[in-house]
Amino acid sequence: MVPPPSNPQEVQQFLSSVLSQRGPNSVPYDESTKWLIRQHLLNLISSHPSLTPKTATFIHNDGRSVNLLQSEGTIPMPYHGVTYNIPVIIWLLESYPRHPPCVYVNPTADMIIKRPHAHVTPSGLVSLPYLQNWVYPSSNLVDLVSELSAAFACDPPLYSRRPPQPPPPADQSFPPSPYHHVQRPDDAAEVYKKEAVNKMVEMVRNDLVSMRRDGEAEAEEVLSLQGVLRRREEEISRGLKEMVEEKETLEQELQVISMNTEVLDSWVRENRGKSKTLGDLDVDDAFECVDVLSKQMLECTALDLAIEDAVYSLDKSFRDGVVSFDQYLRNVRMLSREQFFQRATGSKVRAAQMEAQVAMIAEC
Repeated sequence: MVPPPSNPQEVQQFLSSVLSQRGPNSVPYDESTKWLIRQHLLNLISSHPSLTPKTATFIHNDGRSVNLLQSEGTIPMPYHGVTYNIPVIIWLLESYPRHPPCVYVNPTADMIIKRPHAHVTPSGLVSLPYLQNWVYPSSNLVDLVSELSAAFACDPPLYSRRPPQPPPPADQSFPPSPYHHVQRPDDAAEVYKKEAVNKMVEMVRNDLVSMRRDGEAEAEEVLSLQGVLRRREEEISRGLKEMVEEKETLEQELQVISMNTEVLDSWVRENRGKSKTLGDLDVDDAFECVDVLSKQMLECTALDLAIEDAVYSLDKSFRDGVVSFDQYLRNVRMLSREQFFQRATGSKVRAAQMEAQVAMIAEC
């Protein structure tokens, strides 16, 4: 057992050291919950300084022993206008805080556990609705101690072995309490009143637990809906960005088409009526290219179309039996290779023309 620290700063250092320790002597808690365990214990020591955290060996019912954190000390219990101190031990089991801790009433030598008791077994194990309805991550040790104090105030779990005596003040640790009152018979009306009050308190507590569980479920649904809306917002933003980029691309292409249309209209206006005066005109001389790229593009396009016609003629000749199969394959292979080179050259020329037109638009 590790001795408890004596002041808040030492408590923080002690918890940080224990929860960060590695090796066979480390505490067996989940890494993702160690920060929450530390916060629960710090909040508990802040509100109830008598409950000091330390480490000790816990033995399970199957005989397994494990090194765990515990809070040992006293909790206040108001009874008939006087506050008494109830000694308890709160064990943080391996599954804490996803599952509730294990609470024991720890009577001193001059105290015994009341039998029977609604919430405490003869061995001292405490069972409360708050422990049975433990909800991770909202349930905590501070609320647990408050529930213990309220439950014990309605039905004290301990009474003194000694004869009845005046109750001592609350600042004494483990004082002999006047729990002998439980041995004094109450009249039927008082007993009925106490039972009715206890049932009302239990009903209200169960309603609060149910409301809290429903509220947490609604909060989870809202968070899930927020995640869906956030993803849809990202998809809409991405789609809008793509539409804007596509609009810019189409506007650039529209400018290029407009420029080409103006060039063609100008050429038509300049050459209208020339065919009547020229007489016999060579088709190859009908078009004059404005630059080297245009001339090269015209030649590549003409060769591509000519090869396309030649391949068509070869297909027809092969079907008619004019050309043999070997000759057909050899000619098609040769023409296809030449057509590939012409189309590749045409693609490069077209890209160069596009760059030149874009640069011209930028200069304007």
